[in-house]
Amino acid sequence: MNYETILFEEQEGVARITLNRPERLNALCSAMFPEIHDALDRAQARSLRVLVIAGAGRGFCAGADLEQPLGSGSREERDIGAILERNYNPLIMRLRSLPVPVVSVVNGVAAGAGVSLALAADLTVAARSASFVLAFARIGLIPDAGATYFLAERIGTSRALGLALLGEKLSASDAQSWGLIWKCVEDDELAATVDALVDKLRVGPTVGLGLTKRAIYASREQTLAEQLHLERKLQAEAGRTGDFEEGVAAFLAKRSARFTGG
Repeated sequence: MNYETILFEEQEGVARITLNRPERLNALCSAMFPEIHDALDRAQARSLRVLVIAGAGRGFCAGADLEQPLGSGSREERDIGAILERNYNPLIMRLRSLPVPVVSVVNGVAAGAGVSLALAADLTVAARSASFVLAFARIGLIPDAGATYFLAERIGTSRALGLALLGEKLSASDAQSWGLIWKCVEDDELAATVDALVDKLRVGPTVGLGLTKRAIYASREQTLAEQLHLERKLQAEAGRTGDFEEGVAAFLAKRSARFTGG
C-alpha cells in the first residue's frame, strides 16, 4: 500500500508511524485508518519491539477532520457512532493490545480524538509547548475513542469532567503533574528524550514487557484474587522465555543483560 496520510519506517525492531497531514494539523480522515492498520500489519510481521506514534509539523493530531462528513441522512438517521465503531474504536483497541510498548510523541496540540490516540499509547511524552484539549463540548458531542475511559482512569472523575465539560486546554506540564501522561520535556529535548526511551525499550525483554502491559491493563476490571491468578499465568509465560534466562545469567555475572526479545 502506498501511504498518503501517514509516514512509516521500521528499523532494528522500532516501527514509527507519523500522521502526515500537517496542513490539517494531522486531523484524522477516513483514509488514515486503513493506512495505519496496514503499517501495523507490516510492523507486526517483522520483529517488532517498540512502536512510536507521532505527528508531522507543528501538532500531534487535531482530532476528527470536521471537513469530512460525519454521518448522512436526516437528523434522526445520523449515526456518528457507526463511524467510531468502524474506524476509531478498532484502532484504539489494537494499539492497547499490541504485545510491545507503544510510545506517543506529542509535539504540539492534541485535540479531540487526537487526545485519545495519544493516551492509547503505553507511554506518552510531550513537549512543554504541547497541549491537550477535549473540544467535543464545543460542537455538542461527547469525548470518544476511549477519552472518557482514559481520563477517568488516570486523573479521576472531577478532573475528567472539568476537561470534558469545559473544553479548556490542559498544558503538557499539568498533564504530567496530574498523571495523564508519562513525561513533559523541553521542546528542544523532545526528540532526544524519545530516542533514549525507545532505545531502552528496544533492547528490553519484549515478551515480558508485553505481558506486563496485559497485567496492568487488566487490573482495573479484576478482583485481587483474579489479578493474582492472572499474574501467576503470565509469570509462567515470562519464565519460559530466553530473555528470563539471560536476565538471570546477567544478574549473577554482574553484567548488562543482552535481551533478544524472545
